[in-house]
Amino acid sequence: MPDFRQVTDAFWVSPQIRPEDIETARALGIALIINNRPDGEGPDQPAGAQIEAAARAAGLGYIAIPVAGRPQAAQVDAMRAACDAGGKTLAFCRSGTRSILTWALGRADRDDHDDLRRRGAAAGYDLSVVLGE
Repeated sequence: MPDFRQVTDAFWVSPQIRPEDIETARALGIALIINNRPDGEGPDQPAGAQIEAAARAAGLGYIAIPVAGRPQAAQVDAMRAACDAGGKTLAFCRSGTRSILTWALGRADRDDHDDLRRRGAAAGYDLSVVLGE
């Protein structure tokens, strides 16, 4: 079973997924997969094109917004736009950390920071690195 972690009704985050995990995402009602992991980051990592093909074959949307290190403004903007497009979204990277940090930065100007930190902690992530204490 994949390690999908629900953050809000519309946003889920996960460590690295594999093409065979797409069916589980579809069954949860996920409409969009966001890949925040650059291709070639690890030797056991499936190529983004493999995950994209599986997502599209299952009728899901797919977008790659690779993040290396701290998310930059363009990545945050792209993540915000993708998540705001509607429907349930699953974002992933190696551990899920870059995905949730990028998402949180995109929400920081409109959501309560304490609420964002609580949601991150409930999913197993510390958002204080981008939101402060």
